[in-house]
Amino acid sequence: MEYIVSIGLVILVVVTLVKTARIVPQRQAFVIERLGKYSRTLSAGFHVLFPFIDRVAYKHSLKEVAIDVPSQMCITKDNIAIEIDGVLYMQVLDAKKASYGIENYHFASAQLAQTTLRSEIGKLELDKTFEERDAINANIINALDKASEPWGLKITRYEIANITPPKSVQDALEKQMRAERERRSQIALSEGEREAAINVAEGHKQQVIKESEAQKLRQINEAEGKAQEITLLAGATAEGIRNIASAINEPGGSDAVNLRIAEQYVREFGNLAKETNTMILPSNLADIGGTVASLGKVLSQTKVA
Repeated sequence: MEYIVSIGLVILVVVTLVKTARIVPQRQAFVIERLGKYSRTLSAGFHVLFPFIDRVAYKHSLKEVAIDVPSQMCITKDNIAIEIDGVLYMQVLDAKKASYGIENYHFASAQLAQTTLRSEIGKLELDKTFEERDAINANIINALDKASEPWGLKITRYEIANITPPKSVQDALEKQMRAERERRSQIALSEGEREAAINVAEGHKQQVIKESEAQKLRQINEAEGKAQEITLLAGATAEGIRNIASAINEPGGSDAVNLRIAEQYVREFGNLAKETNTMILPSNLADIGGTVASLGKVLSQTKVA
């Protein structure tokens, strides 16, 4: 009999220890009720409860959790039905509110996310739903955060996973995208042709400019060459005239000049007879010496002047 009592006492001690000792893991919170009424919230660590009076009513994870929001049909502003699903991220900040503020905060948050999403999609046209994902996510987070505050929750993020329009709309969008790509291709092609034409015209322009500059330089060089040629010829002629004048002043110079004139006169008269059959002869053709003397006199007067 004493053996049975001892066993009973041991069992009682073990049950008492199980009921009184609690170890709360890291990033978790236990809500304690005493005689059915909220008593306190236990954080991570070792805790001792009053046996048969205190009990662990709720256990909550304080980690951020992800909840899959089921897909649903939403109507856009332009009356297009699209199917959208998403992922909701939340975190328990107040274990007491999460325990007594709502029955099932996971289900409630998912339902609230769906209703808010339908409301936001109804404000946008179909094309905008693909462009305004960030804005839609932000609006849903703001609405959920305000609604979930009495529940002790913090809505950290909401992400739209997929947007699936009807098959007919997908075909229309595909055609629109194909037409847009073709339009961009034509624009790029025309831009390339325009740039090529501009480059060709610019190259032709530069060629004309270079050719005109080369022509200008050639003409300048030719003009400078002719000017130098005229200058040199004039200088040589002047020098020759000075030499002739100097030679005339020397003894026998006049006789030499007269002889030279006579030779030139006869040579040119002979050339004239070769070029034509008709000749007009001067009346004093026999007086060549008189003609030469007259020319010599002119040269002498020119020298004196």
